[in-house]
Amino acid sequence: MGLVSHLAAVDQRGTTSAQRLHDDVRSTLACLMGPEHGFFGVAAAGDHCQSQRHPDWHIPIHSLYGETRKPRHAWLRKLDLVIVDLQDLGCRPYTYVSTLKLVLEAAAETGTPVTVADRPIPLPRTIDGPLLDPRFESFVSAIPAPMVYGMTPAETALWLQKTMIPSVQLSVAPMQQYTRNLMPIPSAPPFMRPSPSIVSRESALCFPATVCFEGLPHIDHGRQTAMPFQLIGAPWTRAQPLADAMTACNLPGVVFHPHLYSPPNLAPRRPFSGIRITVTDPAVFKPVLTGITILHTLAGLYGRDRVWNRKHLRPDFFDKLLGTDHVRLALLDSTSPTTIAAEWAVGHRTFIKQRSAYLLYKLEKA
Repeated sequence: MGLVSHLAAVDQRGTTSAQRLHDDVRSTLACLMGPEHGFFGVAAAGDHCQSQRHPDWHIPIHSLYGETRKPRHAWLRKLDLVIVDLQDLGCRPYTYVSTLKLVLEAAAETGTPVTVADRPIPLPRTIDGPLLDPRFESFVSAIPAPMVYGMTPAETALWLQKTMIPSVQLSVAPMQQYTRNLMPIPSAPPFMRPSPSIVSRESALCFPATVCFEGLPHIDHGRQTAMPFQLIGAPWTRAQPLADAMTACNLPGVVFHPHLYSPPNLAPRRPFSGIRITVTDPAVFKPVLTGITILHTLAGLYGRDRVWNRKHLRPDFFDKLLGTDHVRLALLDSTSPTTIAAEWAVGHRTFIKQRSAYLLYKLEKA
């Protein structure tokens, strides 16, 4: 068998899936395949990874974020089964779902069976953000779903099989005794970073709110700090007025605190006077709405040019992350975030109805 995984995929005792399969005498683990950041999870975002051999097991570790992002047919034809076990976030720009899609496509082409082992995601109930505009399909927007789509890896695989890849021989290994309750889950495995900047469950919750700031590198979002994706700041922001303005927006499930910090990669002469994001109720938190509200508020407090007319602005990448250019153009036009989000509602209703057929876990009500 081959395993698409990383070191974040562990059992309740902290043993990796790779180690469990390698030690199982009933089968042979013939190769590993690693997503973005590599099987060992140390490569920076966007850095290509080279294929290599495992230093102890002497089996190939094929990179799915290097010369190819889709498993080669020659790799799969040597296998009886491919297992996918990735700790995902249920957010379209987080590229493990893109890798899952490409693995299913390649397996369909070679007739190789696939089993997807399931894991919890931070926001299993949440649907938020724009649906993908096909013009902006890319590796950070690879599936036709809202930006936050509320499906676990196995549920996503079942949905992809039915809607896009019907010929893949797919089975799933569901979680046991799991419901759509939110983290922390008492019986869950210990937290392991699924990528270098998702250092905590709090970072995972905030990722879909602030990942869009990767298209605006002149505004820091804490990536190089101890709280990645939880902070927003720039040399020109002021903590208390920004926190007060964001608090006045009355966004659901989230609060904002003044926060002084120094991003080590920028080495500013004085700390940034920014804000810290704290998710207080994941059940109602709307991360994408929160992110575009921060951008709208920054433009209102400090001027649109401070946000959208800067030397290092990456508008094309911003649009790829959102899966559309409509959000950026609407913010440039000073459209309110609630008006922008209201335009997602029709697409959400259609998606939620389609998604319901593939959900494996119920929501336990108190």
